[in-house]
Amino acid sequence: MTTRSLEDKIKHHGDAQQMLRSSQTGKYEFPVKPEWSNWRKEQEAWATTAVLFDQSVHMTDTFIEGPDMLKLLSDISVNNISKFKPMMAIQLVACRSDGYMISDAIAFYHADNRISIVGRPALPNYVEFMAQSGGYDVKVTKDARALENKSARKTYRFQIQGPTADKIFEKVNGGPMPEIPFFRMGDFNIGKYRATALNHRMTGAPGLEFWGPAEDKDAVRELLLKEGAEFGLVPGGGLSYGTSGHESGWLGAVLPAIYDGDEMKNYREWLPADGFEAMYSLGGSLVTEDLRDAYFTPWDLGYNRLIHWDHEFIGREALMQMREQENRKKVWLKWNDEDVLKVMASMFSKDMRFKQLDMPMAQYATTMLDQLTQDGEDIGLSSYASYTSNVRGWFSFGVIKESQAIFGNEAELLWGEPDGGSSKPTVEPHLQTSIRATISKTAFG
Repeated sequence: MTTRSLEDKIKHHGDAQQMLRSSQTGKYEFPVKPEWSNWRKEQEAWATTAVLFDQSVHMTDTFIEGPDMLKLLSDISVNNISKFKPMMAIQLVACRSDGYMISDAIAFYHADNRISIVGRPALPNYVEFMAQSGGYDVKVTKDARALENKSARKTYRFQIQGPTADKIFEKVNGGPMPEIPFFRMGDFNIGKYRATALNHRMTGAPGLEFWGPAEDKDAVRELLLKEGAEFGLVPGGGLSYGTSGHESGWLGAVLPAIYDGDEMKNYREWLPADGFEAMYSLGGSLVTEDLRDAYFTPWDLGYNRLIHWDHEFIGREALMQMREQENRKKVWLKWNDEDVLKVMASMFSKDMRFKQLDMPMAQYATTMLDQLTQDGEDIGLSSYASYTSNVRGWFSFGVIKESQAIFGNEAELLWGEPDGGSSKPTVEPHLQTSIRATISKTAFG
């Protein structure tokens, strides 16, 4: 069978879950140097001094311009687009008609009357498809991530986060920085170079995400590291960057709700057989008969606060019904140290081991979902297991029933895949085991 589209590939495998579970794609590896010093020092920098992350290569920038650009976003997203103005940004959230999330990304409204969608390809791809299939009077252009881009990127994108970030920016700007409120944008100087920044705190610490012409990248980076040295600025690599949103609460690897149902069939036929969505992998102990149990709603991730009910958008009716029922809530799960040590100690056993905990992030598939129970009752799932040097322990996100989200209570997550593991190259033969975890308000317990 010739597979030209995602839809063809799903048919070839028999069903979507089989395709996702048997995918030969393992964890997502950021295409930057893994460590500049060591990931522990780099993690600690965002809590004690400052860290510089390079975001120039792993995210796609999809630009939209034209008379219908705001109408397009309003029709497909839960957000209030009526108040979206130049030099603003929003966390754009799109759902399908039954309320399950397709994805989220950051939308930037630029001063030249263009909007860009920046993030993993899932949402930019969907926006491009809807622009083409919906008859909107817009022009869509892409500055694709390095993995899919045969030509050079048009812009660089950096982020500096940490307690000393403000001092670094003031020094390279040559004076006080312009006031940039949260999720607003502003222009500033980096020596002789001009950049635009978004106040976006990925680690929860002060800082800015900023960008400029690609030809300035090397000089800007060198200048920042030189001038930021007195304030403890260190470069961060792919290993520390992969955990940078976990302490502050961002659950990024959400399975796009596109793999089943007639509603998304045309989209699956539009997507290529070798693209991001087709190469996606699903792992973990939570194996469901209904793929919808692996999808997320805005409530699951705390995005229900972004829903603007006073406009029509895809999924509005389903989300209206959801707000009348008990939903799930995102919490932190602080893992029991003894149970973690039990997993690690099994590496020294001559018998079958438990699933390896790769440090600092135990992500062996694009999306990881683990079963979560309390007193034998299913209460939700665990996702995004990681260790940070600031927490000095393992933790993950829990997405659990609101009535069960009681801080201080203990739950059990099932670690490892059934039947000795799947065929993913990142999965070795192993046994499943339970890990106790405390439901927590923060990553620190």
